[in-house]
Amino acid sequence: MQEELCLIVDFGGQYTQLIARRLREIGVLSEVCRPDADANKYRDSRVKAIILSGGPASVDSENYPRLVHSLVDLQKPVLGICYGMQLMAKEFGGELASSKQREYGVETVKLEKSRLYKQAGEREVLFSHGDHVVKLPPDFLVTGTSRNGVMASIEHRSRPLFGVQFHPEVHHTPEGKAWLTEFLKIAGFGFEWKPDHIFESLQTDLHQSYEGGGVLCALSGGVDSTVLAVMLNRIFEKQVHCFCVDTGLLRKSEIQQLQDLFDTHFHFPIEIIDAKEKFLKALAGVLDPEEKRKTIGRVFIEVFQDAAKRHSDFKYLAQGTLYPDVIESTSAHGGPSAKIKSHHNVGGLPKELPFKLMEPFRFLFKDEVRRLGEFLGIPRDFVWRHPFPGPGLAVRIVGEVTEQRLDRLREADWRLQEVLRQEGIYQKLWQSFCVYLPIQSVGVMGDGRTYEETIAVRCVHSEDGMTAHIADLPVNVLERISAKIINEVSGINRVVYDISSKPPATIEWE
Repeated sequence: MQEELCLIVDFGGQYTQLIARRLREIGVLSEVCRPDADANKYRDSRVKAIILSGGPASVDSENYPRLVHSLVDLQKPVLGICYGMQLMAKEFGGELASSKQREYGVETVKLEKSRLYKQAGEREVLFSHGDHVVKLPPDFLVTGTSRNGVMASIEHRSRPLFGVQFHPEVHHTPEGKAWLTEFLKIAGFGFEWKPDHIFESLQTDLHQSYEGGGVLCALSGGVDSTVLAVMLNRIFEKQVHCFCVDTGLLRKSEIQQLQDLFDTHFHFPIEIIDAKEKFLKALAGVLDPEEKRKTIGRVFIEVFQDAAKRHSDFKYLAQGTLYPDVIESTSAHGGPSAKIKSHHNVGGLPKELPFKLMEPFRFLFKDEVRRLGEFLGIPRDFVWRHPFPGPGLAVRIVGEVTEQRLDRLREADWRLQEVLRQEGIYQKLWQSFCVYLPIQSVGVMGDGRTYEETIAVRCVHSEDGMTAHIADLPVNVLERISAKIINEVSGINRVVYDISSKPPATIEWE
């Protein structure tokens, strides 16, 4: 089935991925491309509209990113966002200038009734720009103005060409999603991108590219690899072999839960590779967080290579790469923004492994994979579990990773999740977990003095993990969590609650 497609041209804006996600939520398949993309690839009838993203460049600079004319020549409805609006205005004959009073943050704009806005009036939007349009291109109208008199929205008199100086894709623009929907309606979309449609599309693509042979699928215990394994088993059945490396760094009972899920719900076995001792030995004495990640990645590759040798007759390696990884690797500026932490995934495997890569999720976002998992019959509690880092509990232990610390952290985290579920809070959070701190403090238990270590509890709200704010848990719930951990986990006599937002702190501690 050929899906209708909205093309998003990426000029390096921080919200490009968010535009794509919003469109998927609305029910429209979106694809991100570079400004210098080959338009011939998109000349078919699938492409019904183009969105020009924001970006850090100035259209008035000498080497500003431009849109190749072949994309303009596609004669599709176009929506320019922020830099995209400025670029559209300049390309069609308008003029720009740098703002004396820059507009950043939530502002009020006055909108005129138009094809994009069904009602006139003042609305809140998020601005993030330094340049602005000072002279309209021929045949364009102003449909929105900021309090500073800046053109906040423009559109062509007759053609489906629209520009907004603000960001409709963010939650700080409350009606932004409705305006994006209106643009997509103007472009003639049928809004058919749904979980069952996703499965049909992936199934068709896989059948078309599959050349026979076995498919090897590595399970991490996380949502992405689990959904991938279930989907591949439904499509290829006995051709799929799944294995999971037990690193010793997973949460309590995670391996058993994974085995039960596949045995009970899907009736196909998975191979468990016990590599706990190998990982613990390699991590001995390692204190630096980045060194931990690199060590875990290196050992995982070694274990995977050994497994691959035992299955050398298999032709494919299935990997759960998601669309954000693809977007970052092909961004307008040649790569992602500054590295905060290295990522641990199967993408770091050696190229000489004798497998063809199978990445069916490479155009999906995390929430789409979750919805696909529900469609495939994976229990909702599993599909909507909180994110868990690739290196596992190793990066939730500050300092050296030891078996004793892992055991204590597992038990503490288990009790945190138990209380949150009992209180009906778990599903309202983006993420919740415990961190083991090698900080000893004096305590009193019974009639005796204790000098034991500390657990930090982290609970946050977020839309996508890019930013996060602390969860304001009731004091009585925090007291329950603290008492349960201290009373039931040996070696712990103090619990603290992390009240840092992201930014400046990251969600994970390491």
